[in-house]
Amino acid sequence: MQLKPLFLALTWALAPAAQAANLSDLFRDAQAYDAQYASARAAWQAGQEKSVQGRAGLLPSVNLGGNVRYNSVDSTLPGGDANYDSNALSINAAQPLFRKQNQVQYEQSKGQVQIAAMQLKLAEQDLILRVAQAYFDVLQAQDIIAFIHSQKAAITEQLASAKRNFEVGTATVTDTHEAQARFDLAVAQEIAEQNSLNIRLRTLEKFIGKPAGALDTLVELKQLKAESGNIDEWAARAAEGNPQAEIQRLAKTIADQEVERNRAGHYPTVDAVANYARNNGQNFGSMQVDTRTASIGLELNLPIYQGGLASSRVREAVANQEKARQDLEVATREAGLQARQAYLNASSGVARVQALEQALASSKAQLDSTKLGLQVGVRTNLDVLNAEQQVLSAQRDLAGARYAYLLAGLSLKAAAGSLSPADLAAIDLHLKPAAK
Repeated sequence: MQLKPLFLALTWALAPAAQAANLSDLFRDAQAYDAQYASARAAWQAGQEKSVQGRAGLLPSVNLGGNVRYNSVDSTLPGGDANYDSNALSINAAQPLFRKQNQVQYEQSKGQVQIAAMQLKLAEQDLILRVAQAYFDVLQAQDIIAFIHSQKAAITEQLASAKRNFEVGTATVTDTHEAQARFDLAVAQEIAEQNSLNIRLRTLEKFIGKPAGALDTLVELKQLKAESGNIDEWAARAAEGNPQAEIQRLAKTIADQEVERNRAGHYPTVDAVANYARNNGQNFGSMQVDTRTASIGLELNLPIYQGGLASSRVREAVANQEKARQDLEVATREAGLQARQAYLNASSGVARVQALEQALASSKAQLDSTKLGLQVGVRTNLDVLNAEQQVLSAQRDLAGARYAYLLAGLSLKAAAGSLSPADLAAIDLHLKPAAK
């Protein structure tokens, strides 16, 4: 029993440390765990069967039937009463030769398979964006906590200096109170941000099903540039390639085919049929006989009147066709709008990052000047504290702008339908394991 604590200590010591994870790592974990993506994958698998079901209407059908019976006959005819057993076996086969409705339905099933594939692609793009958003949210919260730690260290130095100056009579107690108030505020901000970090970590864990571990952090982005192409080109690309617009485009094609399929309800059908039947123990008066029947031929069916059902279905299909056309227009316009918004966010994101980098440099220079002014007596301790707060705000805004720029680029590609895991791998090049 005395060895158990030592064993546990060795187990913890020898356990492998949590590996740093980048965006691609977490995306692969999310693909295997995320329930929303798993649902889309199952829907895709189900959608593959639509083509098989549609093709079945063009292939032969074979049915086997049979029965075993006990028969009791009471008759007024002489010798007409009988009690006997009988059995029958039959097999029927039919091959559609002309069924316009089935032919159109098969073409529709091909479109349904394509829709299932596009829905899976849409789910993959959505998962990429959700993972990236959650990942950057965690990094931003970690950055803010790190900035607050730096600010607390600076305020602690100012607080100690204010106390020393007050003790020697070169400063008032106001400087001490101001520094203490800023320190207490920083502590409160740190508590709030730590809570925010914990919430964001839980959100990320929801996608991957396990603790995220140490995340690779973003290095300073160099030579930022806007996306190639202009805003109209991206909008046109989105109108053609956006998965949601493509789904509606396929739905419009299926709606067109549905009109054709329902109009085919007025058309004749032609089938090749074959039948074989065997009946044992049939009663004919006082005789019981066995029969064998075989037939092969063609069957023609021409609908004449069905109470207006076929015509009503055609009118319904035409109305749904118009609905599908309008839905396609909505999806196309929405895709163009999403692409324009993402393009503007990405383009302005470059300028915003550059402006905030300059603002941070200016804030740091102002802080240095303010500290020097305090030493020569032209600045107060409050001025230094304000300058430090401005540096913290600039750091926080710059970090947020960098993450927003990267997310805008992903959103732009998602709007155009070109977002893929390779885009996460490209961002991974700007990430590095966090310093220990």
